[in-house]
Amino acid sequence: MDYKKTVIMFKAFCDENRLQILELLRDGERCACKILDEMQITQPTLSHHMKILCDAGIVVGRKEGKWMHYSISQEGLQKAKDHLDGLNAKGESAKGEAPC
Repeated sequence: MDYKKTVIMFKAFCDENRLQILELLRDGERCACKILDEMQITQPTLSHHMKILCDAGIVVGRKEGKWMHYSISQEGLQKAKDHLDGLNAKGESAKGEAPC
């Protein structure tokens, strides 16, 4: 397991602004200008959060003219879900073991 990549992925979920961005993207792709209209943050702050989300693989961006358009990466979300499911599966198999 690559712990560094896992930390980067889950860091993306550890901020209320990023969670709000993900909620806005839940219905599909949005232009950065539309995200800014919905949130009470500056453009540099949005860029910072989008970089974290994109670096984590949770969000993908595409440039169209001068604007970036963002959407949730289904592959990135599946990786996060698979990781959590893997932790749960290990916990389930350890239930029958004797405590230390």
